Amino acid sequence: MTKISLLSQFDSFPASTLFSWYDTHARSLPWRAISPEMAPAYHVFLSELMLQQTGVTTVIPYFNQFITRWPDIHALAGADDDAVLAAWAGLGYYARARNMLKAARQIVSSYAGSFPETPEDLQKLPGIGPYTAGAIAAIAFARPAIVLDGNIERILVRYAGIDEEVRAVKPALKEIYQHICPEKRRPDFPQALMDVGAGVCQPRRTNCGHCPLRTGCKAATLKDPASLPVRPQKKAKPVRQGAVYIIRNQRGEVLLGKRPDKGLLGGMLTFPSHGWDGSACPEWLADGMSGFHWRKEQFEIRHVFTHFTAIITVYDGKIEPGVKVPDGYSWQLCSPDKLPSLMAKCYQAAQI
Repeated sequence: MTKISLLSQFDSFPASTLFSWYDTHARSLPWRAISPEMAPAYHVFLSELMLQQTGVTTVIPYFNQFITRWPDIHALAGADDDAVLAAWAGLGYYARARNMLKAARQIVSSYAGSFPETPEDLQKLPGIGPYTAGAIAAIAFARPAIVLDGNIERILVRYAGIDEEVRAVKPALKEIYQHICPEKRRPDFPQALMDVGAGVCQPRRTNCGHCPLRTGCKAATLKDPASLPVRPQKKAKPVRQGAVYIIRNQRGEVLLGKRPDKGLLGGMLTFPSHGWDGSACPEWLADGMSGFHWRKEQFEIRHVFTHFTAIITVYDGKIEPGVKVPDGYSWQLCSPDKLPSLMAKCYQAAQI
C-alpha cells in the first residue's frame, strides 16, 4: 500500500462525529478540560508523566495528591526530593519522578516558570520524549503536534485495515495523524481518540456498533476487528531470584536505607536486599548472621518489572542489641505507603 493511498483512506475521517461523541462520552479526569477551556500545562505535564506505563485509575489519586501538595510548577520545583519520591511510591518507574523534578526546576530556572509551547522545546526537558511533548503542546497550547499513544495508534491501524505490527508503520501513522488533525479543537482531538480507544476500540475487545468512527473503518468489516493491529510475539521475561531482609530492633523500628539515584527503584527507601537487582549479598549480612534471629518460616513473593520477573524470598527477624548498624542504613518506623511497591509487598508478606 503506497503512502498516498494510505492517506487517502483518511480523507473522510469523521472528526465532527468524533467530537459529537466526545461531548457526550468524555471521561471526567481531574487534569482534563474540554474546549473551549484549556487544561493548565502543569496539569497536563504531571498527568502525562504519571500515565507513562501506569493506568488512569491508578494515577488519579496520585495526581490529586500532587496538585494539593504542590499546586504549581514553582511549588514542585522547590519540593524536597525525598518528599516527592515518597509521594510517588507505588507508581513505579521512579526515574519518571526524578526527571519530573529536574524538568520542573529547568522550567523555573530557564523559562521563568512558563512552559515551553512547542514539541521541539519541550523535548529539551528531562524525561520528555516525542509523545509527552506532543501531548503537552497539543492539549495545553492547541499546537498542531503529533500525539500518538497506544490507543490512537490502534485506532488508526484498524481504521485503515493495516495488517502489520504498529512498530512497522509508526512513520506512516505520524503522517496520518497530521493529515486528519483538525484546526479546531486541537486539544480535544487526541483526548477524544484516547477515550474511544479506552472504552470502545480496546486492545482485545471492540464495540463497533457504538463507535463514532465505524463509518469508513476497515476493521469494523472484519469478523474479528480486534485481530488488528498484528500483535508481536512476546518473549518470555527472564526470572531473577533475590532476597529481602526485614530487620527489626527492640523498639519495633526497621532497618531502611536509600537506593542509589540511578537504576532500579532509584532514590527510594529499601530494606537490605540482593540478587533481584544483580547485586551480591552484602558482606555485613553474610558475615553477621549470628547477630540476627530469623523467623523459622520465610515468605516468597513475585514482582514483575518491565524486563524481568523477580522471585523474592523475604526474611523477617530481629537484631540483637549492640549490633552495629551498617553504613547507609538507619532505624526507622516503617510506613508502607512511602515504600516502592516491591518493598511494600515484602513488608506486607512478613506481616502475615
